[in-house]
Formats: sequence, structure tokens, C-alpha cells
Amino acid sequence: MKKFISLSLLLLLILSGCQNSNEKVNGSEQKTIRLAHTGSDTHQYNIASQKFKELVEEKSDGKMKVNVYGNGSLGNEDELVDQTMTGTIQMTTVAADSSLSNTMPEMNLFGIPYLFDSKKDVYSKLDGKPGKDLLALAKKKDMKGLGYWEVGFRHFTNKKREIKHPEDMKNLKLRVQSAKVWNEHLKTLDAIPTPISFSELYSALDQGVVDGQENPLPTIYSQKLFEVQKYISLTNHTYTPAVVLMNDDYYNQLSKKEKKIVDESVKEATDYQRKYIASQEKKIKKQLKDEGMIITNVNRDEFKNKTKNVDSQITDQVPKSIVRQFSK
Repeated sequence: MKKFISLSLLLLLILSGCQNSNEKVNGSEQKTIRLAHTGSDTHQYNIASQKFKELVEEKSDGKMKVNVYGNGSLGNEDELVDQTMTGTIQMTTVAADSSLSNTMPEMNLFGIPYLFDSKKDVYSKLDGKPGKDLLALAKKKDMKGLGYWEVGFRHFTNKKREIKHPEDMKNLKLRVQSAKVWNEHLKTLDAIPTPISFSELYSALDQGVVDGQENPLPTIYSQKLFEVQKYISLTNHTYTPAVVLMNDDYYNQLSKKEKKIVDESVKEATDYQRKYIASQEKKIKKQLKDEGMIITNVNRDEFKNKTKNVDSQITDQVPKSIVRQFSK
């Protein structure tokens, strides 16, 4: 039913002139940016998207409008990337190491275990030359890489048993993102990787298609995964940025002033979202405990040692030069 609604809404957007996103408001032209994502109303994607909308409309004095389509209403992440490339929608934000990595293989980088030690380490790379160089690769796919919003450090959850050591992962069937790096990552832990789209994750857990999954704490809470999962292991195994993408032709058609508004709004939304998530994480951990989840701290070095060769399995996707840039 949800997929039918998504297709119907997408068709309506196309028929209503989605590709011509200029409208007349009070006699002057108003540009409309359609930004789609798969997160819930309280998901990290939407926190940043709504702030971006607020900033763009404020900075442009209403001459630019942002319509946000969340909850996967226009499709899954693979479909949203495709729609952004073709210009069916103007903008999306998606997990770097999920479906986007099928279009931009270099994004598999973010599925390499224990690449980052802290958020300070993450931000220095994403906001510096390594992150900017990686974003520039989007141009080859008819997209403009505008920046990185936050999804966060990821942790394993499941409904069968507490995970304290890597061997506790054996034979657990875990949902992973649709990317080669995640298959390799889970195989090294003797778990069973099962690619499932984010929009279908809750139902897959509820119906027992998989035993568990991995996501940041804010995602686990905002998607109400505590209703279908019992155990969280604080592995911090990878950090996922939400790559902010715009159709390249659309961006190039913006005036110099409009480009500045978009660029500044992405940056300011990034800063706002990072601070907001940081302020919420301790509270979310308590909320998850209150919902009955058992939260376990693990020896990170044990997991790091077990997965240390994953990067060597994806050299055909992520050149060693890129890995070196991010691991310095």
C-alpha cells in the first residue's frame, strides 16, 4: 500500500510539472526545491531537511521554497538517487554507504569498520579536503554534492541475545544496507548479511525476516525499533553521513545569489543538526532503556581486530588513495 502511495505521489509530481520547479507568486518568480528522504518526522534526515527549508525560505525572502517529502513517500533511497540524477526531484539526502554506493562506489568507504575514532575525527575529514574531494565525484553522476548531514555512529541490535564479543554475532541474520562493504563486514563476524531497504526495515524485524540490524541510536529511537528489538551493543563500528545531493543541472541554473543561499543553508543546517543530535543522544539512551532495551558496552578493540581486513575486500570499489585520505 505504501509503495502504491509513493508511486502515485511521484506520478502526480511529474504530471504537475515537477521538472519545471518555477512558479509565479505575487507576480514574481518563485523557485521550488523538492527535497525527498526516507526518514520519519523525527529522523536525523528530517531534522536537517526542515532546518534547511526554514533557512532557504528566510534567506530568500520567500522567493525560494522548499517542499520536504519524508517517510519514503517518493520512494526508497535507490529511487531517490535516481530521481535526483534525472531531475524528477531537485534534491535528496541519503546514507552514504547504502544505495548511493551502488551509484558512487567510493561511498562504500563509510562501511569500512572503525575508520573513525570520534565525531571530532569524522568532522575534520568530512569538512576538510577528503570530504570535499569525495563530494565532487557526484558530478560524474549528474549531481551536485552539497555537504554531509549526520546519521551517526552505528550499533548492532537484535532480539535473540546480548552481544558482548565478536563470536556472539555468529549466525545472526542481520539486515544490512545494500552495499558490497556491508556484506564483507558481516561475513567477517560470521553473521548472515541480509540487504533490506530502510523503508522495509521495521516490518522485516517485526515479521522475523531478520534477527537484527545496525543503526545509530537516534535512528533506533525515531523509527521505534525498540518495539521489535531487545538488545543493543554499543559497537560504534562505522559512522554514516547523510550525503546532501542536488540535481547538477538545477544547481547550475540557479543565480549566484541563489547558489549562495543553498550552500549557506546546507552548512548552517549541518551545524544545527550536529548540535541537536549531540544534545539528544544521552537522553535517547535513557529512553531506549525505559522502553525495555538492554544496552551493552563492548570491547571495541575485539571487533576492530576481527574486521581489520574488510577494506582489502573492496579495493575495486574504494581506491586505497581515498582510504588513506580518511585514515590519516
